[in-house]
Amino acid sequence: MSAENVLPCPICAKSFSSDTINQHLDNCLNPGDSIQLADTLSVPQSKKRKSDQDESSGKGWGFLMGPSSGVGSKRPKLGKPGEQPRSSKTIVIDADEDSNDNHSDGKIEQCKIEIEVSPVERTAHSLRKESTAETNVLSNASQSKTSTIDMGIPLAEQMRPSSLEMYIGQDKAVGKEKMLAHLLSSDVVPSMILWGPPGCGKTTLAKIIAHKCKIKSKFVQLSATSSGVNDVKEVIKKAKNDYKMLRKRTILFLDEIHRFNKLQQDSLLPHVEDGTITLIGATTENPSFQVNSALLSRCRVIVLEKLDADAVMKILVRAVERLDFEIIEEKEEKSKVTRCIEKTALDFLANVCDGDARVALNGLQVVIQSQLATVTNEMKTVVITTNHVKDALQRSHIAYDKTGEEHYNTISALHKSMRGSDASAALYWLARMMEGGEEPLYIARRLIEFASEDVGLADPQALVLAVATYQATHFIGRPECEKPLSECVVYLARAPKSTEIVEAYTRAKKSVHEQQGPLPPVPLHLRNASTKLMKNLGYGKGYKYNPAFKEPVKQDYFPEGLVGTNFFK
Repeated sequence: MSAENVLPCPICAKSFSSDTINQHLDNCLNPGDSIQLADTLSVPQSKKRKSDQDESSGKGWGFLMGPSSGVGSKRPKLGKPGEQPRSSKTIVIDADEDSNDNHSDGKIEQCKIEIEVSPVERTAHSLRKESTAETNVLSNASQSKTSTIDMGIPLAEQMRPSSLEMYIGQDKAVGKEKMLAHLLSSDVVPSMILWGPPGCGKTTLAKIIAHKCKIKSKFVQLSATSSGVNDVKEVIKKAKNDYKMLRKRTILFLDEIHRFNKLQQDSLLPHVEDGTITLIGATTENPSFQVNSALLSRCRVIVLEKLDADAVMKILVRAVERLDFEIIEEKEEKSKVTRCIEKTALDFLANVCDGDARVALNGLQVVIQSQLATVTNEMKTVVITTNHVKDALQRSHIAYDKTGEEHYNTISALHKSMRGSDASAALYWLARMMEGGEEPLYIARRLIEFASEDVGLADPQALVLAVATYQATHFIGRPECEKPLSECVVYLARAPKSTEIVEAYTRAKKSVHEQQGPLPPVPLHLRNASTKLMKNLGYGKGYKYNPAFKEPVKQDYFPEGLVGTNFFK
């Protein structure tokens, strides 16, 4: 082997003859099987980059070239195009038509790549292909081709309407003939507080207002749970600049405004007053208690009610249509459609969500996702029944707020039911409070108050029973305390009622508060003479000790000016 015909391998630095260097390079570069790109992008030759032309001329393979003189100056051959090892198989892959490669003529050419693989890699490729096909089936099952819903985002967020015409369930607040509808039609947005229970549409209404007024106003959304005064100041600063430069006003939507304390709410006052911002606050709590009176006087309170079952049903039907499902009757033939939900299942969901559209929509999404997850064949029929809804939701608690508006509403209902002698209704409200997690001792204290206020002297034993109920509740706790509480509630509901004591005391209290001038002194004969000095001053003089007389004693017990007053008439 002459020195002229020996070439060093740039990979392993070993020397080989010019006849075997090509085969050795193939082994060094690809120890297993050789991979060869047979075809490239069919770009016109005139439009190729200069670097491409350089590579085609062999400059790109300089690291494989031998010495600059002799045989080594020639580019080693790495194999002929189209030459395939016997143990290999060529797989042709079409490039994605949506490739981001841009050419000067604006067209994207199709790319075909031939890859030579071994039998082992061919088997792995087949397994990957099967796995991909199975994944595509599941993906298609979870999201219909015609559905515009992304199952990765809460359904309640995606189903928000963008106009008042599509807004369901609050006709009393935003109906066609209501004040707010007229104001919005003229692009006038006053500062307002949206008050209503969760899931009734407060945030949705705010976003509808923002969408309707987006040309003339800028919409900024903050949450009082994660924002503070600094965030409000930043919004105010930008609002002033926007109005100065663009003549564009700012609408600030402050969710959960009752989470702001008095100081934080006061920071909004001057800017709402001078019109720098239009405030839209949303709260689930009574604004009379949770919003400063000064801020409340500058805003209109819009009361949104809990959605009824019919309104929730309309919302669910709209969502089912968007999800590309069909609604069928329970006894209807189910083989006609591939994806359907029974009407009874929707009825159950609309009633169990307690007027909360968010709970209903997200519950529907969970049910559909759980059922589609079991689908292995895209053409398999999916039927969602009432049992599926019950199993997915598994309602384990009652919607009840121990410290909010609902707390006071429910205890008021219990009190009024007992006053009206409706024992069944009283037990119902008691059960609502207990199952909602109310503190049992709070209920027991209210029963003591009811025994004094409403039963009174009509049945003095009621107060004794109420106090005993409090002690029993304190001793045994949950859940056994349900029994003494129920016994006391029924007893008070059935007991005769008398408000004589309450009315008489109210008159006495009124007499004290309406006294003209200084309060009259206690008469001397009613005063206690506990010392000699007091006796010398006349304390207790003339007092008649009633047990010392056999006949009724006549003496005055009122101060001067009130003698003869009767608070029981």
